[in-house]
This record gives sequence, C-alpha cells and structure tokens, in this order.
Amino acid sequence: MSTRTVRTALVTTVAALATAALVAPAGAHTIHTGTDHQPAQRALEQAVREGVPGAVAQARDRNGAWSGTAGVGDLRTGRERLPQDRFRIGSITKTFVATVLLQLEAERRLDLDDTVDRWLPGLVRGNGHDGRRITLRQLLNHTSGVYSYTEDPGFGEQVFGEGFLRHRYDTWRPEQFVDIAMKHKPYFAPGTAWRYSNTNYSIAGMVIEKVTGRSYNSEIERRILRPLKLRATSVPATDPRVPAPASRAYSKLSDNPDAKIHDVTRLNPTLAGAAGGMISDANDLQRFLRALLTGGLLPPAQLRAMTTTVAIDPAQPAYRYGLGVQGTTLSCGKEVWGHGGGIHGSSSEAFATRDARHSLSLNFNGDWAGDSSRVIEAEFCE
Repeated sequence: MSTRTVRTALVTTVAALATAALVAPAGAHTIHTGTDHQPAQRALEQAVREGVPGAVAQARDRNGAWSGTAGVGDLRTGRERLPQDRFRIGSITKTFVATVLLQLEAERRLDLDDTVDRWLPGLVRGNGHDGRRITLRQLLNHTSGVYSYTEDPGFGEQVFGEGFLRHRYDTWRPEQFVDIAMKHKPYFAPGTAWRYSNTNYSIAGMVIEKVTGRSYNSEIERRILRPLKLRATSVPATDPRVPAPASRAYSKLSDNPDAKIHDVTRLNPTLAGAAGGMISDANDLQRFLRALLTGGLLPPAQLRAMTTTVAIDPAQPAYRYGLGVQGTTLSCGKEVWGHGGGIHGSSSEAFATRDARHSLSLNFNGDWAGDSSRVIEAEFCE
C-alpha cells in the first residue's frame, strides 16, 4: 500500500520509483454496474503514467461490481490488460496459509500456542534462533524474530538481481530457506517486537505438511479453492507458467530506474513457496476475502484470532498485523482488512471492509513503479 505500509512483497529490493511512461499504449476501459468507480480508474491510469506497464482492478459493493484496466499486458504485442487476467499474488499467499492453520486449530489438530519444536523439532536452531521458544501464532503474526531468508545477500544475488535470469528455474525447498535464515541472528527475542519475515511462512507451510501428511499446496486446494470454486486460483508446485488468460510480468531486476526491462513471467514458484507462490485473479481474490471475513472459512473463535492484531510500528497506529492479514485505517477513517503481495514483475493487493460489503483487488504487472495505495484510497475513500 503506501510508503508507510508494511512491506509485504517478496521483492524487497524494488522501490516505487517515479519513472517515465513506457513506450506502450495506455489503453483503459471499465466494466461496471451501480456505483461510480472513476476515482479508482484514474488511479490505475496514474500508475501507468508513472511507468507500470499495465494495471487491473475489480471492486464490489452493495451497488454491484466494477472492473477497470489501464495500460498493456504485453509490451511486445501491445495487448491491453484484461479484467480476467491471472497473475502471481506474492504474499497474499500468506492469508491462505494462515487460514489453513487456523482451520487445523479449529479441528483441534494443533494449537496456535504450540511451539515450532512441537511439530518440527530441531529445525529452528542456530545463531540465537530457538524453535522451543517460538509459537505458531508468532510465525503467523511476524513476532517470532526469525530472520527472513529473502534478506540474505547471497539469496538476493541469485533471485532478485540479474542472477535471477540464470536461476529462475531452480527448485528450492523450504528447508533451504530455514537453513539460510539460521546463518543469521534473529531480529529480536520471540514476542518482543514485530518484523516481517518470509521464513515464518516457509515454516508454517512445513507445519501444515507435518500435521496433515499432505503438502500445504494440496491442503489449500482441498480446503479453500475447491469449496469456494476459485477456478482461476492455483498453488503451483514447480510449474513456471502462469495459466491463460494472463499478462506478461516485467521487472528491471535493479534499483536503477534506467535499467533494462526484463520479461520475468516464467519462474519456478518454489523460490517463494508458502510465503508467496500462488496465482489468482482479481475476482477470485475478492471471493476468497469475502468468504474469509464473513465466516465462510473459519469459526468465530479462529476469525477473532486472525483479526487480533499487533502493532507494526507504534508510531504508525493505522497499520496493524493479525494472523496472515493486515488491518489498515485509511485517510478517511475507514478500516480495511487484507494483504498485499509482490513477486517478480507482479504487485497485488486484496482488501475489504470488515463486514466484506466493499472489497477491492488489483494488480500491476511491473514491480518498479506505481503506488497501489492510491487505488485503495480512491476506491474506499473517494
């Protein structure tokens, strides 16, 4: 969301830069019923003017549905973005993973106050990390203190810089991510502060597998995607493709605003795994979020736990983090719940009011420009 919002993207090296518009037509169209969503449409077009190749958003409220697009989905052909485009959702995956763990708690198959060592003995150990002192709840709300593997310089060289072009099809195991994290000191003692860590959700995915005997992929499919009929959503294992219809995804793989633009659509999603490897579209993300917030996936006790938050930054009380969801108070005073996600060439958001009567999801198919917070503020506040 805004520059003050928690950084939920896997791609931590990419900043939102004000760059010149790309040499591509900034096509735009809307499909809507009911409420006027022109402020959000204008925010999509602004993102394209700032350098995002293309943008898509969908919103629903009591008056109907709206879909808006701007820019292009393919810089080579000039094909415009489509409302039904699928895209990588990055860290919005965390909300799905947290939902599965909360379902397992509701089934009394685990307790969120179990330690990591209860399920994965000896896994989290080294340089001050100790899985005997970290709970599953602390993994989900990022108060564990566990170092994030995506901040490791060596991993960054292979995955976030131009090394990505050589390693984009490499297969990663979650144990490798934990091993990388254990080479560093923890950020703080468990439960004493907050810091976003992708390693937390790599471990959470491993806990799901330990408890159920099935992968986190299959549990998300079985428990969420099939019951909700989210046919555009998938949890790919190692398949590097994004199913059609889909736009291309673009990255500069650099903080340099003048760097070359690369097509990064194809990648092995194990580089993100349970921390950010899923694919969806704007419609499915809203259906998932609406079902979640209205109790369609969790009993009341688990939904209350999910939306019980900790401070991200005490100096910025508008932003809070629960269990796989973020609570945000917007400039107009409205409170929205959801998550953002970024991965190579893709920046996404999915947020809704607590009663789920008004929801929004969006995607930019470039990771170096644009401000998604403008779209969120425009939709919910303007």
